[in-house]
Amino acid sequence: MPERPTVADTSSLPAGQAGTDAATPATTDYRSLLRACGLERADAIALLVHASGRTRTWLAAHDDEAVDAATLARFEALAAARLAGEPVAYLVGEREFFGRAFAVDARVLIPRPETELLVEWALSHAPTGARVLDLGTGSGAIAVTLAAERPDLEVWAVDVSDAALAVAAGNAARHAPGRVRVLRSDWYSALAGERFGLVVSNPPYIAAGDHHLGEGDLRFEPVGALTDHRDGLSCIRAIVAAVDAHLLPGGWIGMEHGWDQGTAVRGILQAGGLTEVASERDLAGIERIGVGRRPG
Repeated sequence: MPERPTVADTSSLPAGQAGTDAATPATTDYRSLLRACGLERADAIALLVHASGRTRTWLAAHDDEAVDAATLARFEALAAARLAGEPVAYLVGEREFFGRAFAVDARVLIPRPETELLVEWALSHAPTGARVLDLGTGSGAIAVTLAAERPDLEVWAVDVSDAALAVAAGNAARHAPGRVRVLRSDWYSALAGERFGLVVSNPPYIAAGDHHLGEGDLRFEPVGALTDHRDGLSCIRAIVAAVDAHLLPGGWIGMEHGWDQGTAVRGILQAGGLTEVASERDLAGIERIGVGRRPG
């Protein structure tokens, strides 16, 4: 584990004095703290905002002011955890998604910018007043954003994890109170007889053994929400295989997938009898979303 960062520098103190004040760190200002912590600047600022209770604007305008002892202690603890690999989002307890702050912790995946593409697509394809289903909702970022952006929609959010649903319910209460139905369901298992005009999902799509599972933030995120423990496509197959029973004629389905899975996902959608099958690309031109429409 990386050493705990410290901002106190006693090397210039007279001989015999360096150890005397070791329990009382030298006074430091916010600017120096950010420089000395050993973190990437964006991470350091996010953690300092959280530790201090100040805004980014305030910190920028007062970066030459002394850091109080309580803030320093909180920041150093957070910095040590980040240097050990813990995601910033878990340390501060939230991540911005589509312009809103979503509560997150180790029970759910951290919302990522790539998933905003799925939300944008869904907003443009959801019929007025449609019922929308978010399969494997996790933090609720997709479902809650759709409900907040489109008050006309009736949004359902399901997940097999009770722990994840607790997080999703909290985010729904915060951003779209009374407008998202949160329900425990293993994909469609609890949805007998329910039909929707739009189905969306960000399912586990990383293949078992993929080296990314042991790198970066993914090491700390719930593994069951990242990988299907198979080829990365089994959840997508399961969603498409049963979608006809829950997708209204003319309704759309859109699913996020891996950067190299576009061709495979289009094949799954076509084999499932869907039409207008296509892939949506991100700003870098990478295929991120597989979409299709039920005939009728």
